[in-house]
Amino acid sequence: MVTLEQVKRDPEVQAYLSGGDGVLAAMGYTEHGQRHAALVSNIARNILERLGFPSREAELAAIAGYLHDIGNVVSRQAHEQVGGLVAMRILDRLGMPPSEIAMIVAAIGNHGEDVGEPVNNVAAALFIADKSDVHRSRVRNPELANFDIHDRVNYAAEHSFVRVDEKRKAVTLEIRIDTKISPVMDYFEIFLTRMVLCRRAASFLGCDFELVINGVRLL
Repeated sequence: MVTLEQVKRDPEVQAYLSGGDGVLAAMGYTEHGQRHAALVSNIARNILERLGFPSREAELAAIAGYLHDIGNVVSRQAHEQVGGLVAMRILDRLGMPPSEIAMIVAAIGNHGEDVGEPVNNVAAALFIADKSDVHRSRVRNPELANFDIHDRVNYAAEHSFVRVDEKRKAVTLEIRIDTKISPVMDYFEIFLTRMVLCRRAASFLGCDFELVINGVRLL
């Protein structure tokens, strides 16, 4: 069976993730490289593991998380669908069964905010994991005075963590925001759609979605 470690070591995967991050850097986007890929991979796996889903399904979520932004190597526009096709070719070359490839590419192809749908468990875990990565380490712009709202909100986020409570059937995104840099309202201004879709994804997994910012539950 194809594993996450095998995918990580693949030279084509490494080159495309690096290239895609370079494309977004040139466009002024926050970091979307191997750091983001690894974190999303770990969170997606953890969500399914903590909720008691099969270990192989959790591994597929980890692989989908690692590959989800690989389509940026072509273009930011429609990177979800492009990424699904790129991942399909790579996973087929590595020898993954078509049934598993189908789950992963559906998750990748449906992880965008405008097309986001929890079409399977892997997709639901991927969506929550991807949209939870809000942190100052993603900001590339070195000049605070030149921050746009996305830079400002990410830079203000000092800590973010996805907590999964199997007993309560709850997935909670916990964020600590430095309100001297960005008010909490700015977070909702740019991420409200993401939070609504995270709620839908959590519901697909049989859970409630909660948002806690600076110790206060807001959703």
